[in-house]
Amino acid sequence: MDAPVMSESIEDIEIQLLLDAVYRHYHYDFRHYARASIKRRLLQARSQWGYDSISDIQSAVLHDESILPKLLNFLTVQVSEMFRDPSYFRALREKVVPHLRTYPSLKVWVAGCSQGEELYSLAVLFAEEGLFERTIFYATDINPAALRAAQAGIYPLDRIQLFTENHRLSGGHSSLSDHYTADYDRAVFSKSLRERTVFSDHSLVTDAAFGEMHLISCRNVLIYFDRELQDRVVGLFGESLVRGGFLGIGSKESLRFSEHADMFAEFVREERIYRRSSQ
Repeated sequence: MDAPVMSESIEDIEIQLLLDAVYRHYHYDFRHYARASIKRRLLQARSQWGYDSISDIQSAVLHDESILPKLLNFLTVQVSEMFRDPSYFRALREKVVPHLRTYPSLKVWVAGCSQGEELYSLAVLFAEEGLFERTIFYATDINPAALRAAQAGIYPLDRIQLFTENHRLSGGHSSLSDHYTADYDRAVFSKSLRERTVFSDHSLVTDAAFGEMHLISCRNVLIYFDRELQDRVVGLFGESLVRGGFLGIGSKESLRFSEHADMFAEFVREERIYRRSSQ
């Protein structure tokens, strides 16, 4: 006798229906995010909001638009820090910047910018290396609340010690305190650091490429996508970069198995920095 075919759990069906509903009604597409991660976050939301089932979340988000921003905060990752993984920024400073100096103007895309920590890290680095005035930064995310936080550039003061140590380890030339003002329990980063930044709502799942980028930094984002979506996004980055442009991804990520891997060559292997090939 053949073994019985295991059917999907009710919970998994509910999750699929919820993601379909969010896409059809609000046009936010989480259908190709890594399912284990999405499930974990939805279960956290269900518990925190006191719902009995994922279906209750679906009903709430479809009938009350005020629920959507709260759901987006669960489904998108908002945890980062300035100069996170300092060796990555040191590699940019020592190995990528010399190549970027050869361009009269630069475009840098921080994809999935969250609350702006990566953007301000790059802005400080580019200022220290004398490239800031020739650079336009593009900071994008699908979460409107995250974009507003990135534009504000305000972080709890108790995070600054970590940011400062990361900056030092990254090879920073200045004092990080030169770039923010302490205000009670907050650190407010200088408006000058974002005066050359375009903040934009952009989905890596559904939106088109940004053209003629010299550096794309999108770290610890691909790990939340399934293989199909990862391939889509890597192709998008390849289309967005100039020939010889650079792509930085997270330490847990790789382009090795992407169908678009031949668009890139490893540049700094240990830091997952790739260079767009000339072909």
